[in-house]
Amino acid sequence: MYTTKKKPIPLTRRALKYVNSIHGRMTNRLIMGAAIPSEHRMINGEIVIVADPGHSGPGKSASIRLCSSTEVDPNTSKGKLSKKANLRHVKTTKDKGLNINMYSVKFKVEAEFGIPGAFLITNEHKHKFFLQSATFEVSSVEIIHFDCQSWVYPIRRTKTDRIFFSNTCYLPHQTPAAMVELRREELHSLRGDGTGERKEWERIYEYDYYDDLGNADKGHEYARPVLGGTRAYPYPRRIRTGCTCSNNDPKTKSQPKMIDLNIFVPPDEQLHPKKSLELLSNSIQSAVHFIIPETKSLIKEDSGSFDSFNEMLEVFSGNQGQEAEKVPDEVRKMAPNKQLKQMLQARKANQAKFPLPQIIAENKWAWKDDREFARQMIAGINPARIRRLQEFPPHSRIGVRSSIEAAHVAHNLDGLTIEQAMSQHKIFILDHHDYLMPFLNRIITEGICAYASRTLLFSSKDGSLKPVAIELSLPGSSSDEEFQRVFVPASHGIEAALWQLAKTQVAANDSAHHQLISHWLHTHAVVEPFIIASRRQLSAMHPVHQLLRPHFRDTMHINALFRRILINSGGVLEKTLFTGEVSMELSSKLYKEWRFDEQGLPSDLLKRGMAIQDLESPTGVKLIFHDYPYGEDGLDIWIAIKTWVSDFCFVFYKEDGHVQSDDELQAWWYEIRNMGHGDKKNEEWYEMKNLSNLIEALTTLIWTSSALHASVAFGQYAYASYPPNRPTLCRKFIPEEGTFEFAEFLRDTDGYFIEMLPGRSEMTLWIALMEVLSQHTSDEEYLGQRSMVQADKEEVHQLFMKFKRNLKDIQERIRERNRNPELRNRGGPAKIPYKLLLPDIKDDLSTTGITGKGIPNSISI
Repeated sequence: MYTTKKKPIPLTRRALKYVNSIHGRMTNRLIMGAAIPSEHRMINGEIVIVADPGHSGPGKSASIRLCSSTEVDPNTSKGKLSKKANLRHVKTTKDKGLNINMYSVKFKVEAEFGIPGAFLITNEHKHKFFLQSATFEVSSVEIIHFDCQSWVYPIRRTKTDRIFFSNTCYLPHQTPAAMVELRREELHSLRGDGTGERKEWERIYEYDYYDDLGNADKGHEYARPVLGGTRAYPYPRRIRTGCTCSNNDPKTKSQPKMIDLNIFVPPDEQLHPKKSLELLSNSIQSAVHFIIPETKSLIKEDSGSFDSFNEMLEVFSGNQGQEAEKVPDEVRKMAPNKQLKQMLQARKANQAKFPLPQIIAENKWAWKDDREFARQMIAGINPARIRRLQEFPPHSRIGVRSSIEAAHVAHNLDGLTIEQAMSQHKIFILDHHDYLMPFLNRIITEGICAYASRTLLFSSKDGSLKPVAIELSLPGSSSDEEFQRVFVPASHGIEAALWQLAKTQVAANDSAHHQLISHWLHTHAVVEPFIIASRRQLSAMHPVHQLLRPHFRDTMHINALFRRILINSGGVLEKTLFTGEVSMELSSKLYKEWRFDEQGLPSDLLKRGMAIQDLESPTGVKLIFHDYPYGEDGLDIWIAIKTWVSDFCFVFYKEDGHVQSDDELQAWWYEIRNMGHGDKKNEEWYEMKNLSNLIEALTTLIWTSSALHASVAFGQYAYASYPPNRPTLCRKFIPEEGTFEFAEFLRDTDGYFIEMLPGRSEMTLWIALMEVLSQHTSDEEYLGQRSMVQADKEEVHQLFMKFKRNLKDIQERIRERNRNPELRNRGGPAKIPYKLLLPDIKDDLSTTGITGKGIPNSISI
């Protein structure tokens, strides 16, 4: 709750007019001697509801009871309840086909009723509705806010009223007596008992393994191992759905025969109806087959190559509008006919063209430049994999020595020896070797030609990176044997063409790592257990719950859609990435290396050798070279988040003992370590014994949900939608002299390269996916754009405004860096300014479409 006696937050004009009319009638009744008795008073409210698409709003079918936070009912030991009051319609506005309904409600309560701290809403309508917010005017100077943001289902389904708490924050021991029992009951009701299949209206949060990725009932080739709960396949937990088990594999869940997006997500986690329709519209407009992974013909048929680069470019400028109305029945079932018709009209009007990716917008050949290839490792969409080389030849944990020798790189080190370059922190490595080697024999199949790779890079005098050697490895006949080839840069002739093929194989490795690890695992998957634990253990009144809530928005629903469409067996990622059916096993393998205490940016930079300790710096680290866009911008964002988190925590926790004595907080942290990330419970975690532990944990979590996700998600279309720059798979090995393939390569080097790239169908499917995953929807909420925590403390509001000012200052510094021609890694040959960590603060939420600007609060796509 945000309360002020200096400047009350106004109701809408229509609602305020209604309130004034009430006051006017009260004045008339006073004059006529018919005033409300002095032992009673009026509380007026405004309710904002979004109707379920295709249905009407609840109207008088919904009623509300207020619950006092200051007066206890001796019969229930809970806050006193007002009498029921029905909603009265004030007005309806339209927003992209949705009905936004404004209702008024009034209560006559006893004078000693006190201040409302919660309300119960009863939905006797036949349809669910999305309750956006509620505001109650207690007096002319005091307004109580409720940021609801949840679906409310009919009571015939739920069998109970729905309770919402005000935005007021209380630590457990500070809870008003009237709210203590409600706080306890609400948390208990959310935990479930681990049995039964969950229904869409149930607000129950339980943990489960990833046992819903395979589809054994469809055939053995679609079976996948259960991820989580075993040493062989550790993984973060997901929300439990309780779906029935597979007939052919009782350890896994059965899957619908046709694509079905109605997968269980608790009402508080379900997408806003506006976002749901917009996401569906974006998917249809990008490509119908993006949301129909069961359409085999997309991959199995018509998978030939393009004939030339120019033909490939026509994908982004050709007229594909003639297919705009050919929408399969499976898609029609996903949206009401009216909304679907509007989507199709918009799609036809846009001629279904893919926008031109930034990587080829300024220079269609910039992606071939070695400097651009290297720059994308520190300023592209996977900038946290590169590390400083600290041992030469590169160390391997699987026992096979690298074949890269000093002679391979000596002539590309600006006159330095390899030892001198390493001592000056100038040699780096992009390593996709150790984790891939055990999988390659399973990955390499018909049409999939993959290597494990190591790429060495050198930081030149002008500050730009350049690749100096690439090693590609294939498994030998035994685990301690490899076939290795080393490639070095060349500017012309056959050697240059071979070098380009080697870079392409590296880019394919990096594409799979980016999607499966940096994007999915390190943001989407690892955050979900925190959401579950927060709902189960932190009351909605808890300040940490309120601080984190904006950073959890939509994540669980998006993850559920990913499990059904992208990361499942036969899903889009298996069909497009070279890792194929081992994709999620590979993700599990790399989860073994994950530690929460290393996910904060300063810790990550130190671990990768990209920074050194600097106790005088506010971040505690110093970059080893300043032209590292992800690192430099990221550290600015990190310290702004940490400052905000510190300021916020100091308001509620005055000393370390308050952290230790907070039962909800301690239960939350215990559950994250031992249940949500139960496979990592024996590894290093913050102890949560003091304010420093709490601030570091919360900063890391907010960084992961906002800035880290933005850095790996919203540049995907700019870089990855043009497959020659970042292919998802390769269909040919690099030819060796004396073979038929080498002769074929000599005849037409460009043709061989194009045939190495994904086929038409894989490529088109991938471009469509990149477009959807790079979209900012119109209801997105961004870091620092508006108060994420509306507390009853003016102090908190002022601290948030300080956070917002800090982000605006960072925004200007980033823009200044991008204008500096000496910072060569800021744009590179492709001239793409680094904006993936640009806050782009606006008071209106208008950063929509395919853009790298703006840091969304949460993992919302």
